[in-house]
Amino acid sequence: MKKDNKRVIYWLLTGCFLIFIMVIVGGITRLTHSGLSISNYKLISGTIPPMNEVEWQEAFDLYKQYPEYQKLNYHFSLEDFKDIYFWEWLHRVLGRFIGVVFILPFLYFLITKQLTKSTIKKLIILLIMGGFQGFLGWYMVKSGLVDRPDVSHYRLAAHLTTAFLTFAYTFWVALDLIFPNKKEIKNSFRNLIRFGLIVLVIQIIYGAFVAGLDAGWIHNHWPMMSEGKFIHETVYIEQDPLYKNFIEGKSGVQFVHRTLAYIVVFFILLIWQKSRKLIKTNYQSNGINLLLLTVCIQFFLGVLTIVLQVPVWLGVAHQVGAFFLLSAMVFTLHRFSK
Repeated sequence: MKKDNKRVIYWLLTGCFLIFIMVIVGGITRLTHSGLSISNYKLISGTIPPMNEVEWQEAFDLYKQYPEYQKLNYHFSLEDFKDIYFWEWLHRVLGRFIGVVFILPFLYFLITKQLTKSTIKKLIILLIMGGFQGFLGWYMVKSGLVDRPDVSHYRLAAHLTTAFLTFAYTFWVALDLIFPNKKEIKNSFRNLIRFGLIVLVIQIIYGAFVAGLDAGWIHNHWPMMSEGKFIHETVYIEQDPLYKNFIEGKSGVQFVHRTLAYIVVFFILLIWQKSRKLIKTNYQSNGINLLLLTVCIQFFLGVLTIVLQVPVWLGVAHQVGAFFLLSAMVFTLHRFSK
């Protein structure tokens, strides 16, 4: 049987799609403040939600023991609790389902010898990344069950960024199988795309910081942070020492996220401009054009999200935009790396 065949490619692309859905549900979970509704972790039995009023009441009583209920949601009824429980439950079940979708076919392809040694090594890395992502999810939740009724924005950023990177690597491995033929590419241009990808990943991290600190609900103006001020004074006086403003202060984190948005746009425009001097394949041209389109849409969504004070649907759309932008960047880099 042919190794690295179409079935392997379809499996990897299915994994990409499921991670994409997982990130959407995770975004909704965060924006609806549902992430701390399930305070225990049960790998198998946790896939089944409460099935009757007694079980629902037990789950609600457990929720009442933790800071989010005691400090923020003490007014919640059982019906309110059911609403937030659903999104966190769905997020966790999807995570388990993705694990099954990755592990079982991998074992099947491995046993039936449908994978090359090179692909096996890549897939082992991918499985490790997926397992680490699941661990980070629970590690993040734990930070909101002790004193403060919210998760650590550092752990949220680690959890979200790992999900994006796991998707990107899965997509890259699939592209390796879809496009097996290699070509000589101009190194300087490839390195420009690589640097653009690094800046984009940093921007994704800061997007998670903004989400984790609820920093999108302040300074809801554009292009200024407030009327007449490009840099609000709270950017540099909110925290002490100064550097903490840019990793822990709401204003400072939002300012960095705003500024990085301009830098990401600049790099993609530079990539587009430099590419005009190159002889490109159709795939390379399509990648560049897709990059330009997605960054314009994503920038527009970011502005709307700030100005309209982060409605759930728009916050999710902005996160989806980041996903598509990363996909376009990975595809373009891959087409200029072979």
